Amino acid sequence: MKKSRFLFIGIFVMTFIFTACNNVTTQSADEIDQQKQEQALQQAQRQAGMPAILNFQEKKLLKMIYELRDDEKIINYAYLYNEMQGKLVFLGKCMGYGIPYATQYSNPEKEVYGGGYQRGFGSLPQAEPNGLFMPATAEGTWVMLLDKNNEPHPVYIEPRVIVSPFPLVIN
Repeated sequence: MKKSRFLFIGIFVMTFIFTACNNVTTQSADEIDQQKQEQALQQAQRQAGMPAILNFQEKKLLKMIYELRDDEKIINYAYLYNEMQGKLVFLGKCMGYGIPYATQYSNPEKEVYGGGYQRGFGSLPQAEPNGLFMPATAEGTWVMLLDKNNEPHPVYIEPRVIVSPFPLVIN
């Protein structure tokens, strides 16, 4: 009985040691690639560094675009591009700029929590305020077209749309 107990314990210990040693030394190909990529990026940073941007012109322009888009009174002109004829087709006056269909009002994901001491450990899709789940991407655009009385109406447009703050020349 004692010999079989010692034999069982010996086999268990040997299996544990073999398994533990095997797991410690094995790296996945992804882990090796990540380490090599990090080393390459560190080398690139040492050699090239950050660009010497002094004027931040692009950031200033983007800020200006954001602020101009925020004007409640802006009236624009919407056009479709007719690919068959290579021409712009006037769609109508509109309020603001087009909004891509996949734009979401709320955060598209919510953090999920485990029980007890665990903190958030993942995320799940979150519905929009209307209870629907939006796609990650979509081709359509919402444009608030103005009717003859200048009343805005949301129009969903599948083809690509051009919205301009001034009338464009139509070929």
